[in-house]
Amino acid sequence: MFMFKGDQAYIASVVATYWIVSISMVYLNKVLMSSDTVSIPAPLFITWFQCVITALICYAAGELAHSKLKREADDDDDDDEDEKEGRSLTDHGKPSFWAQFPKAQYLVGTGQKVFPLSLVFVGMITFNNLCLKWVEVSFYNVARSLTIVFNVILTQAMLGGSTSAQVMGCLGIVILGFFVGAQGEINFSVWGTLAGVLSSLFVSLNSIYTKKVLPVVDNDHWKLTFYNNVNACILFVPMILVFEHQPLAAAFGKQFLSPIFWSAMMVAGFFGFSIGIVTVLQIKATSPLSHNISGTAKAAVQSILAFYLWGNEWTFLGLLGIAMVLGGSLLYTIIKMNESVPKSTLSTTKEEDLELQKPLKS
Repeated sequence: MFMFKGDQAYIASVVATYWIVSISMVYLNKVLMSSDTVSIPAPLFITWFQCVITALICYAAGELAHSKLKREADDDDDDDEDEKEGRSLTDHGKPSFWAQFPKAQYLVGTGQKVFPLSLVFVGMITFNNLCLKWVEVSFYNVARSLTIVFNVILTQAMLGGSTSAQVMGCLGIVILGFFVGAQGEINFSVWGTLAGVLSSLFVSLNSIYTKKVLPVVDNDHWKLTFYNNVNACILFVPMILVFEHQPLAAAFGKQFLSPIFWSAMMVAGFFGFSIGIVTVLQIKATSPLSHNISGTAKAAVQSILAFYLWGNEWTFLGLLGIAMVLGGSLLYTIIKMNESVPKSTLSTTKEEDLELQKPLKS
């Protein structure tokens, strides 16, 4: 398939948008989690607020989508066949952007079925932000690098099966890179690293539980996002009241009156919602493998750029650890995708053989 200049420009713009949103979200969350001048020492409250923003955007997007699609349907009823055909050709048969957003309705029964996943989701985003609060941004990707290790361990434990020597080799590189990077980190934080490991564990659990819960919401990721964030908003409230009532009370006369604080909070919440959109766009514009390559390159740039922006001190072991965990993760992705190809090819070949063995109909 030939790629025209317009296609190249579109792909470049999607990849650039993904990089900008993803890196900006990490850096902005770092400011919100650790800056005493801009933010407050209440990571649970900050995370809760981002869940509120995401849930509200999901609701607003669903309402806009519903009204827009209804208006388009009414317009279709009023148009004659020639006008419909002309508009269809103009749109190239592509579905509306708004078609991906369902009408957001919270049903208590469905919310209860999603609740176990929401517990894992809360653990994932809480430990992720705590990791970002306590470790340097340059070490962030290393601290959270064990996700693929937990993926393999949990998959083996829950589903059985075997793991190839190549995959085990990739995991070995990542684990070794984790310890090398930790050894080379000057401002090493035990609590931050532990939070990163727990975040990696919950990321793996989240992917497993997501597959189980998706049928409950008609396999719609946006519905699941809405339910997850509404449930998370409820789950965070008692934790905030117990652990963060004092810093919140102290912030009423200071940061809570700061437009900079609330602007940063709103933008971070919007980025948290947008990362889901730009991730899907990048996968559709390129491929799953290209998306992972792009994500690995983004993580490398994000870590290296942090040395300059935050003035983090670098060491040879620190840089080697970053290279090992990112390189091992990328090799793991490539190997897993290559392992899936022969299976699908073999399955297709068997189906073709069975088809050839069928008697011909007269």
